[in-house]
Amino acid sequence: MAVTVVRDVEAVGLDASTSGAAGEKPSWFTPKRLLVMFCIINMLNYVDRGAIASNGVNGSRESCTSGTCTSGSGIQGDFNLNNFEDGVLSSAFMVGLLVASPIFASLAKIHNPFRLIGVGLLVWTIATAGCGCSFDFWSITICRMLVGVGEASFISLAAPFIDDNAPAAQKTAWLAMFYMCIPTGIAVGYVYGGLVGNSLHWRAAFWGESILMLPFVILGFVIKPLDLKGFTHNVKTKEYGTMLNPELQDETKQGVSAGIDDLAETLPQKLSFSSFGNKVMTEIFCFGEDMKELLQEKVYVINVLGYISYNFVIGAYSYWGPKAGQDIYHMASADLMFGGITIVCGIFGTLAGGFILDKIDSTISNAFKLLSSATFLGAIFCFGAFCFKSLYGFIPLFSLGELLVFATQAPVNYVCLHCVKPSLRPLSMAMSTVSIHIFGDVPSSPLVGLLQDKIHDWRSTALTLTSILFIAAVFWFIGIFVRSVDRFNEQSEHGVPAIKRSSRRPLLDENEDTRTS
Repeated sequence: MAVTVVRDVEAVGLDASTSGAAGEKPSWFTPKRLLVMFCIINMLNYVDRGAIASNGVNGSRESCTSGTCTSGSGIQGDFNLNNFEDGVLSSAFMVGLLVASPIFASLAKIHNPFRLIGVGLLVWTIATAGCGCSFDFWSITICRMLVGVGEASFISLAAPFIDDNAPAAQKTAWLAMFYMCIPTGIAVGYVYGGLVGNSLHWRAAFWGESILMLPFVILGFVIKPLDLKGFTHNVKTKEYGTMLNPELQDETKQGVSAGIDDLAETLPQKLSFSSFGNKVMTEIFCFGEDMKELLQEKVYVINVLGYISYNFVIGAYSYWGPKAGQDIYHMASADLMFGGITIVCGIFGTLAGGFILDKIDSTISNAFKLLSSATFLGAIFCFGAFCFKSLYGFIPLFSLGELLVFATQAPVNYVCLHCVKPSLRPLSMAMSTVSIHIFGDVPSSPLVGLLQDKIHDWRSTALTLTSILFIAAVFWFIGIFVRSVDRFNEQSEHGVPAIKRSSRRPLLDENEDTRTS
């Protein structure tokens, strides 16, 4: 039986390279400092989502009734957008997110994930500044797509970093603190967009976001990066990545999988792959193999199906909530009202979900129990809230419903991280995020806008939307009965990712039995 070793492993030992906690940490690092930094970045991402949905930034189209016309305001007024176009604008960032998330997850194998986050934040900063300089529907739509590209690196890689460095007994609580920034950021975005949009201009809101993110862009490139559990990065690869480092190109060639070799043999002899093209094909093949393994994990698929249904509702709530509330209940300040409800319920609900799961024992089965029960009860309260004609009946029921619904944030992502092996976590998070957006809040915003354009009744539209939460509860209830294994401590072969394993060579063979390691 052959014994194998990894060639040319420099600067780090095998154990240190396979665990983010085992390697030497940079001087700036403490787990709490990392958590705070990632929480602020996550909040700024979602402040942007809330701001563009606020009445101060989004505005309203010019309207005329009984011969009296009111001028438009915000993005919708300046660019004369109907509700469907407005809904498309809210979802445009997903085009960039859809394309870039799997790419960043794959690049984490050959480039340091921490540096990839810095690259993404730079793109995000430039794109948000571009939104403030847009001049028509298409220009701002393109900028929103680039915002998605920038966000893709962060959403794929931040949660695995937190999961690696959180205390063992508080992993879900730390994830809860991170995901608490989603509702908090959206709520702050409502208020921020309303105040800045009304007092200055809607363009100033985007420029402000860009300025606030700039310090974290600089940190992403300047400070010494961390390594991620499940990935090996030697000195050369940390700096350049395999594809850009000529000293490692020979090793990379040996790492080309058998599938690519077979593919090359089937092509005409006159067709030869360039060095770069061959490496690209290798990455595509490896990505396909990883996706196949991911989709064969039943727990992961069921979890994401429930998450899609959930996010279909939450995405439309976050975008259309202020307008629906203003129309149904004649709220004097819908941005502040929805912002206040969302921020309070988001903070307490998300934290409660994480702490409860840690308290009852953080297992995948318990996570599904918490997900299904909280979502079912939350759906009942939210549905009942929209049945009330009085604002004083709506507020307490809707607040309780959102409190329960937001309790799902930490458990659902805990399942995504722990039902796959560590080297698949970035791809797991990337595809989860892409799925919940491309099948969830991307279609939900324009579809809700289209439904409202047809029936002109925000109460009926809100009730139809809320009923979809029951579908999410059913999916997560099914997950309770599916066999699950926590794979957090499972490694690839000897802890080395597949792309590295392919560069191993036998240390002992049949003809050299006397050789030793």
